[in-house]
Amino acid sequence: MRASDKVYETLRTEIVEWRLVPGTVLAEVEQSERLGVSRTPVREALARLVADGLAVAQRGRGVVVSEVSKDHLEDLFVLRRVLECESAKLAAASTQSAEFTALARAFDEASSDGAHPDAASGYYQLVSRLDQSIDRAANNAYLSAALRNLRVHLQRVRRLAQDNPERLRSSAREHAAIAWAIAAKNPDLAAAATTVHLHQSLTHIKNYTLTTERQHP
Repeated sequence: MRASDKVYETLRTEIVEWRLVPGTVLAEVEQSERLGVSRTPVREALARLVADGLAVAQRGRGVVVSEVSKDHLEDLFVLRRVLECESAKLAAASTQSAEFTALARAFDEASSDGAHPDAASGYYQLVSRLDQSIDRAANNAYLSAALRNLRVHLQRVRRLAQDNPERLRSSAREHAAIAWAIAAKNPDLAAAATTVHLHQSLTHIKNYTLTTERQHP
């Protein structure tokens, strides 16, 4: 892996996981010393982060981690609904739906009353497996590329509402419904289940941020 790719992956992960919070200045000298590389790969990585929308160039400050705006949530989820519903429909219509039965059962287990779906990030790894399986089954390179870029921003947004165990169990049930629909080769049901999940996710995030604002005006 090239040095610039390594720096990019490291900084992107730190931004998505909120180890580098919005507004953090990503100074070339500081990052090059911290990551043990020259300034050139850091400069290249920062340019990619700006292109991704994860960082912005500000006059007098240099490159800083971009804000996560609640005002953009609706727009983000509109795009997400279009892309994910179409991808789920294509996956359900494919010949590769058999693996989704196992995924549906795993989500059913994660949603059980005694489950702890947030333990050791295992739940998010399961969600990632479902995303990857849908991408493969949909077999549309352009759609998959658009979703990969979108998911980076969704991972940041998800942290706005924290990892609420009750919401994660509900989310597991919603993901199970998507996986079962794809396994049943029912495109319309897969799209409908995806729509329900996205609506619930957006509602939860908006409710959480509204509550936080009331507590910390």
